[in-house]
Amino acid sequence: MNKSCTIRTATPADLETISSIESICFAPAEAADQSRFKDRLERFADHFWLCETEGKVVGFIDGAVINTRTISDEMYADASYHDPKGMWQAVYGINVLPQFRGQGIGHKLMHALIAAARSQGRQGCVLTCKDHMIGWYEKQGFRLLGRSASVHGGMVWNDMVLEFSEQNGNRQK
Repeated sequence: MNKSCTIRTATPADLETISSIESICFAPAEAADQSRFKDRLERFADHFWLCETEGKVVGFIDGAVINTRTISDEMYADASYHDPKGMWQAVYGINVLPQFRGQGIGHKLMHALIAAARSQGRQGCVLTCKDHMIGWYEKQGFRLLGRSASVHGGMVWNDMVLEFSEQNGNRQK
């Protein structure tokens, strides 16, 4: 990575920045709007990890803790699916501003989410992704389950899982 990156959890004061980054990184049909992020931050701000470089937020990862091994479309829209005692850390989105991509920021954000999920005793992490991202998530330790039932944003998605019982303790660094 060319620049130092500090990872921290989000606060409600980060709402505008998070919304702005999401609108840059995702198409309008897929992006969460500011009201959805407001609800998410009220319910699970401690499950948002932000990357700051030189005092500027340049990326983030977020997701609720859920009780199912896959994410349904309803979960993206309704923050009440978050269950602090749930067994799976979901990844709703990972966003890195275009000019900061390719510097390891996405990996660092994913590592923060995975490390937190492990330390909280979760069974693992789950996400949906488009075909072109499967390889990147596999490098992070995720396994492809197949096509998702999700039609979020009118797109085709794949379900992926990282089960901690499948990992040896040294794999995630």
